[in-house]
Amino acid sequence: MALDLNALAHDCVAIARRAGSAILTIYEQDFEVISKADDSPLTQADLASHRVIVKALGELTPEIPVLSEESGHISDEERLSWSRYWLIDPLDGTKEFVNRNGEFTVNIALIDQHRPILGVVHVPVVDETYAGVVGHGAWRQQATGVAQDIQTRRPVPPVPVIVGSRSHANPKLEQCLAGLGDHEMISMGSSLKFCRVAEGKADLYPRLGPTSEWDTAAAQAVVEAAGGQVLGLEGKALPYNQKVDILNPWFVVLGDPDAAWMDRLDLDLA
Repeated sequence: MALDLNALAHDCVAIARRAGSAILTIYEQDFEVISKADDSPLTQADLASHRVIVKALGELTPEIPVLSEESGHISDEERLSWSRYWLIDPLDGTKEFVNRNGEFTVNIALIDQHRPILGVVHVPVVDETYAGVVGHGAWRQQATGVAQDIQTRRPVPPVPVIVGSRSHANPKLEQCLAGLGDHEMISMGSSLKFCRVAEGKADLYPRLGPTSEWDTAAAQAVVEAAGGQVLGLEGKALPYNQKVDILNPWFVVLGDPDAAWMDRLDLDLA
């Protein structure tokens, strides 16, 4: 079945904004934080956003299944049979939400043949949205503004800007970056790191730690639509829905794929 991906992307922007509003209603109140089985935090905001998105996508494309971080009823056998599906993280950066620093996002991705082809990353606190359709381009849109096309930065400046995780410090990152020479390091939470690369405000995001497929899919689509790449440390694109677990390998987000990043980084960190 052929899809109008650009129209779907704009529909997903509207859905993500509605989910963001549901999140902010809880963000502005006192809220309870519970721990999931893997000790990651969960709030009512995660669940409220999940409900908004799953319902809306079910109405928009009833023929396409939906996998959310908060889904609990889908067997591995069923999921692995999907060639096309929605992959969502209703609240990416729950730790940032709990810390009330605003660096959390709503992530909606469309996966087709194991690759993200459409992605929307919404930032509720500032009502700003990043979106992209691979092969068609990426854009950023503020609440009352016109969508602005975004592209990764090329060429890389003499002092590249590197983004890293605020909540997941990793001593191996310094080793990885040792061969780059002078660079500027910025820490932030959630999928915003990808978005900074996609809009040309950062050049590289190495992730040397655990992530799940719903953490990366939407933002990967935005980066790739903007001209960048998201690669595992062996230099191959991240695959989706090809194994029982949904954990990603370590990876790097590259703004300029021609900058020979993989030769300049120390990636022998296993």
